Amino acid sequence: MTAPAIDVRELRKSYGDVQALDGLSLTVESGEFFGLLGPNGAGKTTFINSLVGLVHADGGTAEVFGFDVEADYREARDRIGLAPQEYNVDRFFPIHEVLEHKAGYHGVPHDEAEERAAEALKTVGIWDKRDTRFDWLSGGMKRRFVLARALVSDPDLLILDEPTAGVDVELRRDLWELITDLNDDGTTILLTTHYIEEAERLCDRVAIMNEGNKVEVATPQDLMERGTDTVEVGLSEAPTTAPTLDVEGVHSVTVEGDTLLVTAAGGSTLAPAVMRDLESQGYTVTSLDVRRASLEEVFVDLTRAEREQNVETEVAQ
Repeated sequence: MTAPAIDVRELRKSYGDVQALDGLSLTVESGEFFGLLGPNGAGKTTFINSLVGLVHADGGTAEVFGFDVEADYREARDRIGLAPQEYNVDRFFPIHEVLEHKAGYHGVPHDEAEERAAEALKTVGIWDKRDTRFDWLSGGMKRRFVLARALVSDPDLLILDEPTAGVDVELRRDLWELITDLNDDGTTILLTTHYIEEAERLCDRVAIMNEGNKVEVATPQDLMERGTDTVEVGLSEAPTTAPTLDVEGVHSVTVEGDTLLVTAAGGSTLAPAVMRDLESQGYTVTSLDVRRASLEEVFVDLTRAEREQNVETEVAQ
């Protein structure tokens, strides 16, 4: 049985009075495309840094493909490719040499390192810039290079920390296609992002983090189904007041011109019952549309609820 790509149990890390990780437990299966969402300060970067050995946890355990990230550091680290959000690149060598040095750190012989560097640069589409120093690359090429550096060690787990932050739409979609192909070829991917569309489009599952712990783990579709949809019902005549609907699951009904806005969990499922109820009350339905909850709305609701619960707990104590 294949060990999980990431298996974290009760991971804790504090910086003085700040609890960056507060008993985080999380499992990412081998081959998954896993998203990590959370507001600034949620603990995402500390979590990543603990996996790659940049942070020593205060408690708990973290394993990568069955190797403890501290006790078996070399084995764990050799299986990880990291593309950080911030640039931390040697700026004094041509980029192909930087990649060769990176491969060498992982014990790759020189001739093979040259081949891997060439392959990585071709994969991300900047082979023609191989003799250019990092500082001389454009912003988009720098982002591509950081991804190439993560790939040069041929990792089983690719960690992408905000990989499309600050790039244009065309490059974002190019990177989406590239990392999707890598995942299809068997590479496990851990993605942190503030672009909710990115998580919806790419991820098999997402974890929402807040204040050093996970709030929820589910597929993007499952999370969106927990959100509040809006059923927009057009009527032949505008009602003077919002009608009362005898449909279980309806949260509210408001009037906007000749349209009723009905909020409900699972709006697509409830829409036929809403229409039948309105027609039984004498209304003539002329149109019906369901505006699905977005992952962004669910994300905001979940993190807000988590903050409110934490405040209530602190007050009770």
